[in-house]
Amino acid sequence: MFYLGIHSGSPPRPGEISLAHEGVLFLDEFPEFARSALEALREPLETGRITIARAAQRAEFPARFQLVAAMNPCPCGFAGSRQQACRCTPDQVARYQGKLSGPLLDRIDLHVEVPALPAQELLHAPAGEASQVVRARVVQARERALARQGKPNHALQGQELDAHLALAPAAQDFLQAAATRLGWSARATHCTLRVARTIADLAASGAIGTAHIAEAVQYRRVLRPASAA
Repeated sequence: MFYLGIHSGSPPRPGEISLAHEGVLFLDEFPEFARSALEALREPLETGRITIARAAQRAEFPARFQLVAAMNPCPCGFAGSRQQACRCTPDQVARYQGKLSGPLLDRIDLHVEVPALPAQELLHAPAGEASQVVRARVVQARERALARQGKPNHALQGQELDAHLALAPAAQDFLQAAATRLGWSARATHCTLRVARTIADLAASGAIGTAHIAEAVQYRRVLRPASAA
C-alpha cells in the first residue's frame, strides 16, 4: 500500500513523504489521493518534518522535499480544452477541484496551467533552451541569493523577507492590489514575494520591480478549493 505520511504500525515507519527527503516527491492525479493524505502534506511543506504521536510514543521524521504535483482541470480532463468538449457539470468540476484545500494550495509556490496543444503545434514546436544554459542561469541566481542572505529565497521567513526583498514602491503597490483583489492569505502573499525575489535574481536584478511581481502573480492560478481548518 502507498503511504504518503507515516505507516500506522508500531513502531512507526517512514512513508513516501520522508523517503523523498532532500529529493523530489511527484504526485500525479493530485486530487485523486485521499483527503487525509493530501492534508498530511501541510506540516512537512511548512516545517520540513513530519511527526506522529501514539499513546506510548512520539516519532519525528525528516521530510524536506520538492513537491511536484499534476492534475487535470476536471474529472474528464477536457475543461477549457480547444480540442474536445468537457463532459463534466459545473458541480462535478467544483467537487473535483475542491478536493484541494485552500491551506494546502497556499503552501505550493507555483500553480502553472499547461493547456493541451494541437498536434500541428506540438510536432512543429521550435527547440527550447538547452538544459545546460538554463542550469547555469539557475545556479547564478541561487549564488546571488546565498551571497545576499546566506540561504535560498524559499527559506526566507518573517523579518528576513523585509530585510532582503528590496521591493520597489510601485511593485509593492501592485502586489497589494493583486492580493486584495484575489483574496490572498498572508502565506500566499509571502510566497509570491519569495517567487518574485527569485525571478529578480534570475534576471540579475538587485531590486524587485513591478514586472517581477506581475510574473510571480501569474504563477498562482486561482482554483476554487473547499475550505479547511
